[in-house]
Amino acid sequence: MRIIQAAAIAQAVRDACIEACCALPADVLAALTQAEAAEEGPGKAVLSQLLENAALARAACRPCCQDTGMAVVFVDLGQDVQIVGSLEAAVNAGVSAGYREGYLRKSVVSALGRKNTGDNTPAVLHLRLVEGDSLELTVAPKGFGSENMSRVYMLTPAQGEEGVLRAILETVVSAGACACPPCVVGVGIGSTMEGAALLAKRQLLRPLGQPSPDPEAARLEREALSRINATGIGPMGLGGKTTALAVHVAQSPTHIAGLPVAINMQCHACRHATRRL
Repeated sequence: MRIIQAAAIAQAVRDACIEACCALPADVLAALTQAEAAEEGPGKAVLSQLLENAALARAACRPCCQDTGMAVVFVDLGQDVQIVGSLEAAVNAGVSAGYREGYLRKSVVSALGRKNTGDNTPAVLHLRLVEGDSLELTVAPKGFGSENMSRVYMLTPAQGEEGVLRAILETVVSAGACACPPCVVGVGIGSTMEGAALLAKRQLLRPLGQPSPDPEAARLEREALSRINATGIGPMGLGGKTTALAVHVAQSPTHIAGLPVAINMQCHACRHATRRL
């Protein structure tokens, strides 16, 4: 049994919040650079500006976007770990410290009264028990320009793959420029309503553009990306070849009577940072 102090978790979350908001991951920068090289017209200028913005943000340790999002924290907790203290309290303490000390915008309010909580808490915490004696956490700040454009469809089994592709395309087209393309599109298929949504959100953490190891999902990724980029919406909706940088699909067994599909839209700033304890 390995002991991990709650204070160490809070510090890791704090550091990951600041890193995620200020430094785009290398795979995201590589995808934007590749898209910029292939793009023409207004879309090319937009991508150049996004890359310049990302470089300035990283150099100055300043947020790459004014919407520093709601902190979504994924924790893989080894079953041979004992946490001294409260995991949930530690995560929220880390988010509070990260957003205050990193001068990140505090955007979390009560749902109905709309009163700001003051420190961007509570975080959205997803806990998964795994084998081993370590703890891995990933902070993924989720801006609501893209989150508001996300959708869940409860399809019938008869609608099949084509129905899934239509749902993906409908979601992206209806989002237009609102999700700040070029987007990353996370797709969860199967499970239940909430299971599909969580599966879709987890796909945003995958290395950008890495095909799914599931051949059926990988085939769907290729077809969906092709259809999305054929729309011509382009970077920031100004037209071009790159409306999405990647489509990441995963599937899970579901009920015989259903075909849940969740599409979680992510803007070009596909932000996340990981810490291991």
